[in-house]
Amino acid sequence: MSAPQATKDDDHIEASRAPLLDHLIELRRRLIWSLLSFIAAFVLCYFIAEDIYAFLTHPLADALQGQPGRRMIYTALYETFFTYLKVAAFGALCISFPIIAGQLWMFVAPGLYRNERNAFLPFLIATPILFFAGAALVYFGLMPMAIRFFLGFETPGGEGSLPIQLEAKVSDYLDLIMTLIFAFGISFQLPVLLTLMGKVGLISSEFLRRNRRYSIVFAFVVAAVLTPPDVLSQVALAVPLIILYEASIWSVRLIEKRRDADAKNAESTV
Repeated sequence: MSAPQATKDDDHIEASRAPLLDHLIELRRRLIWSLLSFIAAFVLCYFIAEDIYAFLTHPLADALQGQPGRRMIYTALYETFFTYLKVAAFGALCISFPIIAGQLWMFVAPGLYRNERNAFLPFLIATPILFFAGAALVYFGLMPMAIRFFLGFETPGGEGSLPIQLEAKVSDYLDLIMTLIFAFGISFQLPVLLTLMGKVGLISSEFLRRNRRYSIVFAFVVAAVLTPPDVLSQVALAVPLIILYEASIWSVRLIEKRRDADAKNAESTV
């Protein structure tokens, strides 16, 4: 290879390397801001961890209202401390999620055309809304229903038998409700995922309609894995997932109609 050719190749490599370094620097900046927002939210939530704890345990406290002597227990010396750390991390993730999503958007948006940014923005807005909708279903619907169902297995006992009474562990209860909130919140992202896949052409509304029966089975399998082992809890997740799947079919169909209309307009202007 001649020297001028080698120099030209080196210049080309350097020219292509600079934008990559710029992107990596920008990515590092966004990750740092995301991490700092989570840390700041974590510190804040740790100081109000007792209030978050009271909020998360309210469904259980409400079900046990009017029953004196009820309590929650911990069986390890350090259990409550680490439970408060988990609660603070849970609250921090919820608080910092919009900031983290915004940082992700600011990293991706400069590489998109104006029409692509406008098309992507509704999905960015829908993501936290659907997440909190799933979390609200757990907090206001599933947990009160599941708690009352399992409390129905308590027995007062009598002569010659011991009573069976719930004394929930703090860590077990909070792990359950926080896991369910995240599981439902992520599961409720189904319309966003399917609509994005339809927008880029990976799936079609006809494909979704044709596989509807499998989606119903899948919804109940997911519900059986994520929820407590009772039918009411499983139905409480499976039914919304099926409804969201149907909404996804409608959303993908709208995208296809708009795409067909744009294609016809482009043909007519040629």
